[in-house]
Amino acid sequence: MSGSEPTSQPNFVAVRQQLHAYVDFLRDLGIHDLYHRGDPKIILPEWLRSKPVMAAPLVQGKADAFRGSAQAATPAQRQVSNYPAASLAGIRVSAVRQHLPAQGFSSIGGGMGAAADGSFPRTEGSPFMAKPPSLDVLAPIPVRIVPAAERPAALQAVRAAIGECTRCPLAYAGRRHIVFADGDPNARLMFVGEGPGADEDASGVPFVGKAGQLLNNMIAAMGLKREEVYIANIVKCRPPGNRTPEFVEATTCSPFLLQQIDIVHPEVIVALGLTAASYLLGVKQSLASMRGRWQSVRGAKVMVTYHPAYLLRDPRQKAEAWKDLKLVMTEMGLTPPQRPS
Repeated sequence: MSGSEPTSQPNFVAVRQQLHAYVDFLRDLGIHDLYHRGDPKIILPEWLRSKPVMAAPLVQGKADAFRGSAQAATPAQRQVSNYPAASLAGIRVSAVRQHLPAQGFSSIGGGMGAAADGSFPRTEGSPFMAKPPSLDVLAPIPVRIVPAAERPAALQAVRAAIGECTRCPLAYAGRRHIVFADGDPNARLMFVGEGPGADEDASGVPFVGKAGQLLNNMIAAMGLKREEVYIANIVKCRPPGNRTPEFVEATTCSPFLLQQIDIVHPEVIVALGLTAASYLLGVKQSLASMRGRWQSVRGAKVMVTYHPAYLLRDPRQKAEAWKDLKLVMTEMGLTPPQRPS
């Protein structure tokens, strides 16, 4: 998936599907819980407790899953990371809260009109306008690196913690499969995209459609095989109509991606597209301003480049993406394969 692509007409089918997903999500949590200020199970910022909202609160029982491997059964699974199991959910709430506007959730645009790409309008004062928190601020960076032999089991523990996830509205928006990741748990290089598309949703594997084929070619041009890298996304469920993930969806999924990065411990992460870069780094900048220079997250160096789906729409930018990948190759000491003469 490449993010939202404007069309000539509003995608009313996607809007309706998204509205149904939010309603079903709230019904599943229990809409009355939004008004129980004294309920210890509900984690709500003070400014949000008196407001009806379009996004559900974190429920402690579901937040437990973010602790992942710390509660797993085997020693290898219990050693997923070094951040305090009891405080990870709290760290996440406080980190996200400081990035939300002080006035809280505004009404969705005054009405329910959709943007041209089928997403909800982003009004000033809405949390969907907020700068996302960097993955570095969601939890302390572990001081202990997971040993290579334990990484497959540790990743399996994170996948088990996700389960058949219903933590955000994407679970109710026609999802077929949760798309966790693909590749080598001990990879030096990790690619992070935006979210699954239709092909990925059908297969449960990231980057298997046309954009995935182009990504495979990009990886091969770097002198690597797909099996030698690790591939994941910001969100693990397909947003309806391939729209850009909303703030609440991306930040709900972020702790799982955080754990994946900490376990794999890649040297370099390539952020594919603006959404991936924004949620990895916690910035609201243009893609052009982030490309071509090294940044960092969770102890890994980060290079931002174009999403393969965007390159399919505008092949003229492939040369620019190749410049970014050559910087990665130089950093990692990779040599591209020789082309037949």
